[in-house]
Amino acid sequence: MKTLLLRTGLAMALALSAAAAFAANVPQSFTATYHVLQGGQPLGDATLTLKPAGNGQYEYTDKIVGTSGLAAALGASTSEVSRFAWVGKVPQAISYKYAMASAFKPKNRELAVQGNTVQVDDNGKHHSYPAQAGMVERNTLPLALGVALRDGARSATFPVGGRQNIETQTFKVSANEKISVPAGSFDAVRVDRTDQDRAFNAWYVPAKYPVPVKIAQKDGGNLTLELVSYTQP
Repeated sequence: MKTLLLRTGLAMALALSAAAAFAANVPQSFTATYHVLQGGQPLGDATLTLKPAGNGQYEYTDKIVGTSGLAAALGASTSEVSRFAWVGKVPQAISYKYAMASAFKPKNRELAVQGNTVQVDDNGKHHSYPAQAGMVERNTLPLALGVALRDGARSATFPVGGRQNIETQTFKVSANEKISVPAGSFDAVRVDRTDQDRAFNAWYVPAKYPVPVKIAQKDGGNLTLELVSYTQP
């Protein structure tokens, strides 16, 4: 009996040790803030937050508030809320909610993985398609890429859940560049999307942050996000 108890206790200790080691290998919680610019001019402020949500799930939010120009005049803001579980080192999607508030035209989109199916409600239009292991969505994609870069990857491919289907997106490290943002000056790696021309660039400092220090995307408004601060509990 003592031998059995000893073996059981040892097995539990090893399991807890492995879980602790895994937890240390992926981000658990942080808050990052950014300035948002459009065409080089101030547009708003963004806040990214990661926190545990219980039952092995995590909540990842991205909130942008317009503070200048037309965005401020229209009271524009966006909110993206993701639920995911770390599967290996990938933030596998469970659900995603997008909402854009504006005096002009509000928008909403929801995605939920239900069994082997992804269900999408896009402003009242419903779509469904087969789920795929390791699927992320657009909100958690930069986080997934940051974790891959920290582990030494020079390129990465992800299945990304969208409105009507899963899109395979591929990224690669294109250069090492010095970059200055409000959070400081860094020796960063520039990552470009390579599966198609989307004019997307992101600069990471993988050893320091799991999220980009800068993002530049011409598709969808010529937006740039620059890191202001990054904090952990």
